[in-house]
Amino acid sequence: MATPAVARAGFVVSKAVGNSVVRHRVTRRLRHLVSARLGTLPQGSSLVVRALPPAATASSAELGADLDAALRRLGLAPAGRPAREDAPRQPRQQGAGPDHGSAV
Repeated sequence: MATPAVARAGFVVSKAVGNSVVRHRVTRRLRHLVSARLGTLPQGSSLVVRALPPAATASSAELGADLDAALRRLGLAPAGRPAREDAPRQPRQQGAGPDHGSAV
């Protein structure tokens, strides 16, 4: 009997995000955020996260909030899940504020 495939994630962080050090920092931060959310994805699914240039200056909390919003839009995360369990979320107005650089 074959074991079920686990969900997996990949990251696209282009040179537009910054130099090598910045790109790797963004990738590490995104990898940490996604690893906590892989259990919510269907088994065998693949998730590709594309970092946009604003990701270089966004905080981890902002990246997590953007990632959660993207997963909710795709129907892959429960509604209202905060980026961190111990941090209250600030409500965002529709269309207000910049995207912090994580696109799914």
